[in-house]
Amino acid sequence: SYRVENQRPALAGFAVSSTSCLCVSFRGVGIKQKFISVGHEMNGNLMDFLDEPFPDVSTYEDFHTIDWLREKSRDTDRHRKITTKSKESYWELIKSLLDAWSGWVVMLLIGMLTGTLAGVIDLAVDWMTDLKEGVCLSAFYYSHEQCCWTSNETTFDDRDKCPQWQKWAELMTGHSEGAGAYVLNYFLYVLWALLFSFLAVSLVRVFAPYACGSGIPEIKTILSGFIIRGYLGKWTLLIKTVTLVLAVSSGLSLGKEGPLVHVACCCGNLFCSLFSKYSKNEGKRREVLSAAAAAGVSVAFGAPIGGVLFSLEEVSYYFPLKTLWRSFFAALVAAFTLRAINPFGNSRLVLFYVEYHTPWYMAELVPFILLGVFGGLWGTLFIRGNIAWCRRRKTTLLGKYPVLEVIVITGITAVLAFPNPYTRRSTSELISELFNDCGALESSQLCDYVNNPNMSRPVDDIPDRPAGPGVYSALWQLALALIFKIVITIFTFGMKIPSGLFIPSMAVGAIAGRIVGIAVEQMAYHHHDWIIFKNWCRPGADCVTPGLYAMVGAAACLGGVTRMTVSLVVIMFELTGGLEYIVPLMAAAVTSKWVADAFGKEGIYESHIQLNGYPYLDVRDEFTHRTLATDVMRPRRSEPPLAVLTQDSTTVEDVETLIKDTDYNGFPVVVSRESERLIGFVQRRELTVAIKTARQKQDGVVSSSVVYFTEDNPQVAEACDPQPLKLRRILNLSPFTVTDHTPMETVVDIFRKLGLRQCLVTRSGRLLGIITKKDVLRHMAQMMNQDPESIMFN
Repeated sequence: SYRVENQRPALAGFAVSSTSCLCVSFRGVGIKQKFISVGHEMNGNLMDFLDEPFPDVSTYEDFHTIDWLREKSRDTDRHRKITTKSKESYWELIKSLLDAWSGWVVMLLIGMLTGTLAGVIDLAVDWMTDLKEGVCLSAFYYSHEQCCWTSNETTFDDRDKCPQWQKWAELMTGHSEGAGAYVLNYFLYVLWALLFSFLAVSLVRVFAPYACGSGIPEIKTILSGFIIRGYLGKWTLLIKTVTLVLAVSSGLSLGKEGPLVHVACCCGNLFCSLFSKYSKNEGKRREVLSAAAAAGVSVAFGAPIGGVLFSLEEVSYYFPLKTLWRSFFAALVAAFTLRAINPFGNSRLVLFYVEYHTPWYMAELVPFILLGVFGGLWGTLFIRGNIAWCRRRKTTLLGKYPVLEVIVITGITAVLAFPNPYTRRSTSELISELFNDCGALESSQLCDYVNNPNMSRPVDDIPDRPAGPGVYSALWQLALALIFKIVITIFTFGMKIPSGLFIPSMAVGAIAGRIVGIAVEQMAYHHHDWIIFKNWCRPGADCVTPGLYAMVGAAACLGGVTRMTVSLVVIMFELTGGLEYIVPLMAAAVTSKWVADAFGKEGIYESHIQLNGYPYLDVRDEFTHRTLATDVMRPRRSEPPLAVLTQDSTTVEDVETLIKDTDYNGFPVVVSRESERLIGFVQRRELTVAIKTARQKQDGVVSSSVVYFTEDNPQVAEACDPQPLKLRRILNLSPFTVTDHTPMETVVDIFRKLGLRQCLVTRSGRLLGIITKKDVLRHMAQMMNQDPESIMFN
């Protein structure tokens, strides 16, 4: 007795009972009773081994939803401990300050890495896009523009031509003109495009399947609390960066802006792993990812404020004020880093800087609104066409041959794009030309107006002039380019390569806008006596700016596809520097959203979330049906009863069998199966790890050991009874509950605003059932006459 009692302090890490072995070792009844009393005393002070940290106890299963309330509670507890310890010593105070600053350090690192990667991607895309047409002899790694910059033989009139830059036909045959040279250039253009796209799809398929697509639908889902292991991993970051360059350079109708958000979030996830504050708390990690998304848009468009608003409006699910400040800082650092790299070579951060010299007039709001209507209709057409094609891809043999699909679409794109100069060049260059105003020094076909020889005006104030043959030729080519872009983008977005949607959508709108702008300009010139032009457009005045119409059309089409409004307008005026044209942009963005919403509330990203069956509960969805919690809860009448644990009568074997036979995320704990009075809720993963750890560390825990969730310490009834297992610490004593008559409108609102994983349904304290996020989403789909089985994940 003396020896056992003195050994107890040495066994402080475990709750050890000696009664099971003592009744074999000693035969004397008196001695046996004495040791039984010792066993009871030890059980009275049963050590809770859960004070020790468990490996992976805070992690979640793949393709499951996190518990926002639990993560928030854990972070509050962590912060409370740090604050308490900081008063004990200077070292603990320094540690608490480092913990407080870790968030800003992470933002600094994210901004620097995202800006650097964006700069490298921009430079590589420029070079590889030009590589399809020719090569720089003085330095093969120079793009066409850089090659001619460095040449001393370049004239202003022929600034795109210089001896150092040679097209492939000229380099191989010595001839730059003629049918043979054209055919050879055509063939090599298609060949390079096929090579780039083949490399991109092969790298994605072999090394990082998650690197395909835009990434924004999955980022939205992850930020709402969904777990997709590997989606933001190191391999995904590396492969997405490399294949993004290849995919954009291949000439496919896609952009790099959406994937840059995915790249930035991968950077955010990478740096989260360096700080336990973020690596061990999924809720805090998502705050960092929200800020990373802002940095991604900041470098994609050179629009730091627009990036913050994009993260707030479009992708983030939980966006506290602290995250707003940090997003602002991350976007600032990313933009500063990109500006230091200067990939565009113009000492500007923005992609399409414009400088218009004419104000807009009230009468022009009519064509601006018409462009908004076009953007809404294009958005609806694109979403329905693309989703139908992607659904066909998922349900037919087409989905089994992703490499072949990419090769075929690339081949068709390259063959059709080369003959038209507006589709042959990169989409960013096309948009830049469409946005530009026609100054006296412009050499574009779009600026081939008939000049008045007697005109003597300042260079910046050129009056409206009649269109020349170059303009009419350009209009036909733009009309063909518009049809081509509309059709090919539907089939391109969603292939197994990185593919953004911002730039192709803007290109469609910019082409339509430029055509409308030229039409209005010529009407104003030839019919300046009409009542709509008489008040503001006098003969010989510079009335209409076609480039402005292109800018408004680009905003309208991008808004129609994504349903962005506030962030879209801010991105557009940051992107172009056209601050005084906010009202036309706002009018077009709002009109396009209204028109598109009339045909369906979901934007392209929400549609792809639905297509993939992700458990995303959109805060913008309205639930107006008069159903109750009892109509949605499980189990239904035809289903087996709810799997529950009792507080003091379930054995370890029963728990292990229940875990093995079911795939539920957790189990309600009740007083008894007869009363079904609710005590709390225990998570499946914590239960699994706790039992596994107890078997390893706690002597006497066997399959027949009783699991206790009670507050009182369990007592051993007989000397030879197995050691009980107390798991009170992992029990959530305050699970969220609703009554069976709670309206589903309220339940849906609770799930949205609190980020719940599940909710228990009770009546007078008695457990009736459970409602999970998946049940809510399936019920909402059913109410909207959609397939409830399309929600595949938990």
